[in-house]
Amino acid sequence: MTNPARSGREQDQFLQVIDRDEAERRFQAVLELRPLGEEIVPLDQALGRVLGQDVAAPVDVPFFDRSNMDGYAVHAADTFGAQEERPRRLRISREAVTTGIVPQAEVLPGTATVIATGGMLPRGADAVVMVEHTLADGDEVQVLRPVAPGTAITFAGSDIGRGEIVLRRGEWLSSRETGVLAALGIDRVPVYRRPRVAILSTGDELIAPGQRMRPGLVFDSNATILGDAVQELGGDPVQMGIVPDTESRLRETLQAALKNDVVLLSGGTSKGAGDLSYRVVANLPPPGIVAHGVALKPGKPICLAATRIAADRPPIPVVILPGFPTSAIFTFHEFVAPVVRALGGRPRAATGSLPARLALRVNSERGRTEYLLVGLVDGARGLAAFPMGKGSGSVTAFSRADGFVIIPRQCEQLAEDATVTVQLLGRSVEPADLVVIGSHCVGLDLLLGLLSQRGFRVKSMAVGSTGGLAAARRGECDLAGVHLLDPATDTYNRSFLSPDLTLVKGYARMQGFVFRRDDPRFRGGTLDAAVAMAIADPTCRMVNRNRGSGTRVLIDRLLLVGEERRQPPGFYVEVKSHNAVAAAVAQSRADWGIAIETVARDAGLGFIPLREEEFDFVLPKERQHRPAVQAFRDLLAEPATKELLARHGFRAATPDCLRPSD
Repeated sequence: MTNPARSGREQDQFLQVIDRDEAERRFQAVLELRPLGEEIVPLDQALGRVLGQDVAAPVDVPFFDRSNMDGYAVHAADTFGAQEERPRRLRISREAVTTGIVPQAEVLPGTATVIATGGMLPRGADAVVMVEHTLADGDEVQVLRPVAPGTAITFAGSDIGRGEIVLRRGEWLSSRETGVLAALGIDRVPVYRRPRVAILSTGDELIAPGQRMRPGLVFDSNATILGDAVQELGGDPVQMGIVPDTESRLRETLQAALKNDVVLLSGGTSKGAGDLSYRVVANLPPPGIVAHGVALKPGKPICLAATRIAADRPPIPVVILPGFPTSAIFTFHEFVAPVVRALGGRPRAATGSLPARLALRVNSERGRTEYLLVGLVDGARGLAAFPMGKGSGSVTAFSRADGFVIIPRQCEQLAEDATVTVQLLGRSVEPADLVVIGSHCVGLDLLLGLLSQRGFRVKSMAVGSTGGLAAARRGECDLAGVHLLDPATDTYNRSFLSPDLTLVKGYARMQGFVFRRDDPRFRGGTLDAAVAMAIADPTCRMVNRNRGSGTRVLIDRLLLVGEERRQPPGFYVEVKSHNAVAAAVAQSRADWGIAIETVARDAGLGFIPLREEEFDFVLPKERQHRPAVQAFRDLLAEPATKELLARHGFRAATPDCLRPSD
């Protein structure tokens, strides 16, 4: 992640953009994809490791004939014919067998030996009568029911026989497998060595989490997500830190990283004027770079290489991942994860897939295979896939997505309602108790947080008020957050309902004109004066909201002068949240915008009220009796909830408004 603008040289283009499968073939062809070797670890460190050898049982399990219950060890023949009315009487021997001892006396015909659960069966006995089926009578015992030979006995080796192969090489050790090893008395376990994966983050703009944020800087999230992904795959991440855009420093750090089994660089692969990683990697010993530029979206700039630095070491994979988080993690799982698995002795991951219906039309770029992240919701017409369209720079899209859809390179568009195959990111999709689709709001975040604390699984997707209303009409959500103004009636939300929908009143929030407090053009002015100044001044830039949002409706009305809708500088710059508006203004990328008062206040911006709007929830009638929906409605009515909303600048609806209205 570097800034090419810091150099005056022309940015280079990619050497050769190739197909994804060809890139993988070239990369794996120069590697030795087999386990790195074995090591012996103590049993208490074997959990999660991969067995390096077959394990044969060194002893029988159980090691001796064992009683399964408290009772009496007997000759089964002595109990034949026993009934409660006519019990068989046996003499109790003097020895009592407890756990952990070897019995000394033989059980003779006509006798019985007291034995505990887990006790070793004495010589001569071939069955155990449970104590509940006997009556003690002095030095005799009355047997009330007969037993067959072998009753209540586990014979030596009946679970595991000595020499039997109980675990195979390549098995991943869970608690079940380590339990088997412990039962066999094995305290040293042969496992494959974990591949050590060096991780370098490159770029002058990166800072570590915990440092103070400033405009132009970015928290280094890739090091964390890549390191944790390596651990999930059974590798050991070696964090090399953030390397600035200095070629000598990068070369020095890369040389140190080559002591490991795999090297990952994050950023600096685009061949831009300031991107150094690919130039440093290009100077490594052969095999060198085998692919630089792959027809993928996200992930086009990935660079795949390998280098052999010693004759007794296999080639070391060296991969430069794109700096954008979603691109980095996608390309990691596509190209690096199989390598880490192979070096650690793990098989390829088994991934599941599900058919779903695409909720929205998606445009794609011809010539690149696109991986479209989606969230899955269960609707009236089956599973619906909602695109998580936040771009390759998003740090949340991958974590919140359920899977992805592969759009072929020659496909330019997937139509709404098209049937698609969703490749799951996990083994399965955990169903949510409450699905909320629509406009995003800080107040909604507060409500869903409270609901989650009460044990409900919540899934929310921000697609705008119009998108949420459409999802509710299709029965794909439990609630849709909306704040849609009807210009004809000058009222919110109610007029957009269809007969199968009802409205749950939420809360009111104040929308307004936001600006920097030190901007003299707007300080102390009225709304009309501020808008007039913004339109009249050609140097004054706005930041707009996305079409389909409720805020965009307000903006379009605000800019309507007679029959003409003005389009000030910045009109075509559309962002998808109030926070994005506030950030653009606070960082002087824009001079004004429309956002809610809560966000403006938190960002330290000036605020001129525009109008109070109603943020409500559209509810499909067929879902109104679901437990999570009822809990959400109850939550809205609680005094503590209203107080919480008020502290954050929202006015809760009155009790009469909390009841759903047709």
